[in-house]
Amino acid sequence: MSSYNPPLNDMAFTLAHVLDARSQWAKIPAFKDLDQDTAMAVIEQAGTFASELLAPINATGDEHGCEWTPEGVHTPPGFREAYAAFVEQGWPALACAPEHGGQGLPHLLNAALYEMLAGANHGWTMYPGLLYGAYETLAAHASPEVQSLYLPHIVSGEYLATMCLSEPQAGSDLGLIRTRGNWSNPDQVGNGARVHITGSKVFISGGDSDMSSNLVHLVLFRLPEAPTGTKGISLALVPKYLPDGTKNKVFADSIEKKMGIHGSATCQMRFEQAEGWLIGEPRQGLRAMFLMMNAARLHVALQGLGHLEAATQGAWAYAKERLQMRAPQRAAGMPREADPIAFQPAMRRVLWRLRARTDGGRVFAYWLAQRLDEAHHHPDAQERQCALSDVNFLTPVAKAFLTDLGHRSADEALQVWGGYGYVREFGIEQTVRDSRIAMIYEGTNEIQAIDLIQRKFLADGGAHAEDLITRMAQHAAIACARTPTRPFGESLELQIKHWRAAHEAILLRATHGIEHVLEVADDYLQATGHTMLAWAWTQIALACMKCAETQPTSELEARLASAQHGINYLLDDALPHWARLHRAPSHLASIQVDS
Repeated sequence: MSSYNPPLNDMAFTLAHVLDARSQWAKIPAFKDLDQDTAMAVIEQAGTFASELLAPINATGDEHGCEWTPEGVHTPPGFREAYAAFVEQGWPALACAPEHGGQGLPHLLNAALYEMLAGANHGWTMYPGLLYGAYETLAAHASPEVQSLYLPHIVSGEYLATMCLSEPQAGSDLGLIRTRGNWSNPDQVGNGARVHITGSKVFISGGDSDMSSNLVHLVLFRLPEAPTGTKGISLALVPKYLPDGTKNKVFADSIEKKMGIHGSATCQMRFEQAEGWLIGEPRQGLRAMFLMMNAARLHVALQGLGHLEAATQGAWAYAKERLQMRAPQRAAGMPREADPIAFQPAMRRVLWRLRARTDGGRVFAYWLAQRLDEAHHHPDAQERQCALSDVNFLTPVAKAFLTDLGHRSADEALQVWGGYGYVREFGIEQTVRDSRIAMIYEGTNEIQAIDLIQRKFLADGGAHAEDLITRMAQHAAIACARTPTRPFGESLELQIKHWRAAHEAILLRATHGIEHVLEVADDYLQATGHTMLAWAWTQIALACMKCAETQPTSELEARLASAQHGINYLLDDALPHWARLHRAPSHLASIQVDS
């Protein structure tokens, strides 16, 4: 899509009226002086960057792609210049701590930034997308010496970062990795010690590019005599250029020819006794890397939201201007020959479905970012722990559910353009292709479902899920107490009823073995995602009614109509998932594999 309009009004409404961000910031010393006007000034500048610098090079990045040469990877025209402006304007440092040279602003604003970046130009956004995760990992686990060498450059964005996990034989199963490392000096071991790394990695986003002066690779590997499996994995920082300026023995052997995000260089990497530093303690690499992985999963959830927004705004604009046939109900003053297709009931259902998903998805994603801020900074220890538990439980839901909605909605939006949507001119086919990868990387959506049901729900017997339900039930009761919002409260109560019953069914399944739980993992994630949408639409409705008491507007009416469409038409999509959770185990046939 060659144009992108930052959804500033929607973001402002979500921050001010749905999430009441200002009141929440006032409870946190680090953000107590931040107000709505300042926050929106930051978001508006981010929107200008996305719409004026990134959107114009989105289609050209897709058509031109990246170019591999033995000397290095060249990004599409305009990418390097846009990144230079990104660094100059200070965007990489937005949510980093002031003591590390960052601006110390909330994750909530960083979420708004990355929604717009992904919506305007997903391929370009892949390059800075891992910076914050790398920052968190180094700030928490790197030795002081390594931090002094690399952390300031990561915070400023002068250096880009990659996450080198997957190998040809080890995609998501990291216990199978074969990349090896050895101590540069056997007398100096432990965190910050020099190591040499040898091995190959695949599907490395931004593994090489011409956009920054250096690249910092965070590489999973095995030290000598490390045990098999994930317990034997260590983590190293391996730069493209060493501190003395010499080229390290790190090579991008090729770039993938992909379905989408052509502007992002997805590299096959080779390390030949490349020099680096151990991050964290030996054989504790996954513990350190989980910070980066979780940050990446939240980032990918925002990519799904960005695709939702891009598809929605494009479809609405086109449907209002495209004249075809006569509508069953005509507006006064319309041409005799044809009406805008937005008047057709079939198109209205598509358009409202797109908007309801986008509005609800934004509230869900931003609330999760807000909870991340509270997990890091809230002065009350109990509230910090509750917020962290919310983030841990719902991160796999956000990653999988929002990327699924992002791709599915882009595909549905294409239908609004008809035949024109299938050609490149209008850009929606690029959004369809670009959005597909978000369901795969950073742990496929199926793996997110396994994580949710096995490691998050079963791990504590559903205790935190029940706590989350209890808090959501309070919001449902508030909505039910007012006549205008009662339908929203009742819809949320119904989803909560299904949710509680599903938890009982899952715990019963678990008594028959984990196989029977994993059979319905995807159903549990999808149903949980729909419950979060029901909660989000309820929060939107409550905010709309409160605002309408003082200043009713057509904008508020449209927001309420979007939320109403969600509870009236879209929550039924959850019913098959709820139903499958209650089926007797062993309905999934096995598959025989020849030995």
